[in-house]
Order: sequence, then structure tokens, then C-alpha cells
Amino acid sequence: MVGASSLQPRLLSSFVGDRLLLSKQPVSRLFLYKPGNKHVSMQLSRTLSGLTNLLFNRSRNLDEVPNAERQRLRPGKLSPRRPVPDHIPRPPYVNSRQPPGIASGAEVHDEKGIECMRSSGKLAAQVLQYAATLVKPGIKTDDIDQAVHQMIIDNGAYPSPLGYGGFPKSVCTSVNECICHGIPDSRALEDGDIINIDVTVYLNGYHGDTSATFFCGDVDDEARKLVQVTEECLYRAISICAPGVEYKKIGKTIHDHADKYSYGVVRHFVGHGVGRVFHADPVVQHFRNNDGGRMMLNQTFTIEPMLTIGSVNPVMWDDNWTVVTEDGSLSAQFEHTILITKDGAEILTQC
Repeated sequence: MVGASSLQPRLLSSFVGDRLLLSKQPVSRLFLYKPGNKHVSMQLSRTLSGLTNLLFNRSRNLDEVPNAERQRLRPGKLSPRRPVPDHIPRPPYVNSRQPPGIASGAEVHDEKGIECMRSSGKLAAQVLQYAATLVKPGIKTDDIDQAVHQMIIDNGAYPSPLGYGGFPKSVCTSVNECICHGIPDSRALEDGDIINIDVTVYLNGYHGDTSATFFCGDVDDEARKLVQVTEECLYRAISICAPGVEYKKIGKTIHDHADKYSYGVVRHFVGHGVGRVFHADPVVQHFRNNDGGRMMLNQTFTIEPMLTIGSVNPVMWDDNWTVVTEDGSLSAQFEHTILITKDGAEILTQC
């Protein structure tokens, strides 16, 4: 819950937690706030240089799941931060609890940069593929983090989430109603869960970013359909990408497909430029919008739609990272890093 006394622009992005990001927009133009309301919303605009964000509400009661058989997620215990060997290069933001914000300007690469992006993307894809083999009832999300962490450092890379604005783990594990940024902890996966695993690696000075949602055990048809359609949304969006295409066509493509199944499209988290920095322009919105801007040759960015069965309104836990659906309904996400080529788009994070 956000009170009137806390209306400083604490913005949230695709991987920026409840931290301060600077914007030239006055608060009165960024946010819509009515005294007495529990919700604070943000007016989305590409004039904000960086990822489009929102002030979130604190969760009121973790047990408030209307008409749900499964239990609402609860925070588990965190293990100590895992070490990274000294010889592995770190991104500049590591050891600072202040996120670096959003880099202005698109990530456009020369041939050397493209090869580096292919390498980081390939490793991220391989790590995600390995993480998927670990998903089964009884495994703790912290065990997944440990395995992912070890594979990344064994390949001479740094797990990009670790230390980003104080994020304590090397991967995000978002289970069931968790929209994104779930922190791996002592909770064991249960039969019927769905889990999004979000992997980003920093290799040779470039980030590769990808995620997918996986089934744990016997998953019901409702959850399976949500996951299937979310993945379809991602690939449909990628298929329309090419030099000169307007970014807003991504959002329309995703939203149109989600509407066919009456799924909600989360508006408060977006895709982003990625490469030498973790987060850069452009803002890639996954819903219908009127944003300007066009894709450029040799540019890299992510597309990462998040769909829900019910409410798209997000609630943030007290850890300042974990974001869940307001009504406890299931959420799914898929993500790729893509390179804009003369022929369309190359998926860099696909095995």
C-alpha cells in the first residue's frame, strides 16, 4: 500500500526492483493518485527515457485467493549469497544497491558485438535448458538457483541478476501467481505448479536474457493453455520484427492473440534493449499502445510478454522484488533476446 507521503517516483521496470530511478518527468504527470485509494497508477509514455514502470501496492494478505484450491505463495527462507570467482568480470552495477537505471539509446552492434551477443545468448539458452530439467515436485527453487549459478560461473560468465540493485540471487523463479522477479528460496515445488525461470548471463561484457515457463508434474489444462498461449504470443511478436517496423506492432500482436483466449496482458513490465548494459532503450510494451519508434538493423532487445488468467494488477511483496497477481490467478511469461537483421529477427537465446 502506498500512502500520500510516499509519492516519490520509485519506479519498477523489467528487472528493477522497488528502487529509485531518476526521471525528468514531474511526478504529477507520471502518476495518477487519489487520496484514500490503495492503488497508484502510472501514465505510460515513451518520453520517459527507460523502461515503463509503476508504483506497486503492498500485499494485504497472502492468503486472499478467491475460490482457489492451491495455496497462495508465501515467502520462504533465503540462503546466503553465492560467491563468484574473482577472475570472472562483473557488470558495473555489482555491489551497489542502487540500480544503474536505464541507458538511453538503443543497443546497436558491429560485427564483433553481434558475435558477443550470440555467445551470451547461447549460454543463457543453454542454462535455461538445463534449469528446465531440474523442475519436478520437491525441488526447492533455491536448488535451481544453486545449479544455475554454478553452470554460469563454470562457463566464465556472471549471473546478471546477482547484486542488481541488491537482488540476492542468480536467477528469478516465479511460481504460479508470481508475475516476475520471484526470489529463489526454501519453497519446494509442488505437483501442478507452473514456474517461470528467468536467466540472464554477462559474458565477455554482454548480457543475454531469456525466460520460459515450465510445468511441474501433473499440470491442469487451464494452466497448460495459459502457458501455451503466452509462448505463442512471444513467437508471433518476434515474427513481425524487422528493420523499420514500429515497436508498437509488438504490443498489438501480443494483445490481439491474448484477447482470443480472454487472457490479461500485464502492462507494468516491459521488454527492453539489452547488450553491453542490462537494460536500455527501447521500451517494448506488450499491449496495444501508440508509442513511436522503429526497429533498427543490428539492434538487440527483449520481448517478454506476461499473461494472466485473471487480474493483471500487480502486488509487490515486502522483499521489494516479488510481484504477484492481485487476485492470486496464474501468470505465465516467455522471453527471448532478439537481433534485428536485414531478413527479420534472429533469436539469440534459443538452443
